[in-house]
Amino acid sequence: MNASRVAGKTAVVTGGRGDLGSATVRLLAEHGAKVASLDIAGTPPAVRHSGGTEYDVDVTNEDSVAAAVARIRNDLGAPDILVNAAGIIGPAGASHTASVPDFDLIFNVNVKGVWLMTKHVVPGMMENKAGSIINFSSIHGLTGGRNVPLYHATKGAVRLLSKSDAAAYGAHGIRVNSIHPGSMNTRMSRRSAEQSDVGAERYYRQLVGSNPLPRQGEPDEIAYGVLYLASDESRFTTGSELVIDGGYTAV
Repeated sequence: MNASRVAGKTAVVTGGRGDLGSATVRLLAEHGAKVASLDIAGTPPAVRHSGGTEYDVDVTNEDSVAAAVARIRNDLGAPDILVNAAGIIGPAGASHTASVPDFDLIFNVNVKGVWLMTKHVVPGMMENKAGSIINFSSIHGLTGGRNVPLYHATKGAVRLLSKSDAAAYGAHGIRVNSIHPGSMNTRMSRRSAEQSDVGAERYYRQLVGSNPLPRQGEPDEIAYGVLYLASDESRFTTGSELVIDGGYTAV
């Protein structure tokens, strides 16, 4: 395989110490990108590898985001690729069981964080008249679901923010797409299963048992989707939804 699909590009990945973010950092670096891996200070990495340069950031805080982007521009150059993979799932339960702090936290991380990173990365892309932004939504940004409704609502917001930004920035040569993972073999998925009111085993059986591909996905299967959207292979693709879910949304 061609191992230089994003050679010479600078990529920024939020949530870079998470399972999906870490796999994305590694794969983009393997294919030639200079990768800035961003996450909140103290987050334990999913795996340890030498694929990127680590930066601490709080994506909900504009000063922190602005400072991180400035450091990246100084260290690695203006970003050509932005991957907004940072996200939290929040507590399980119907909407009436959540608190205002629960609501504020999950929307701040999952939606405000995507917007702030875009806000501070896009000007450099506009200067260069090129760029690719990949925002992590979810299958439940398409379908909804009862287990964690606030999380699902944030992912629907990310989906439409991606389409709106694709429309706004296309004239500047910037592409914006969303990626929609299904049930993945990640720490976040395991936390969701543990919170389920039906038990983890039944939760997974309900979630993936009837899929055309009846299993969970692996992080690198999402990372390859990101790689495609980040590369020039997808240069005519914007405002799209790349669903990687084993067929969950097909049945």
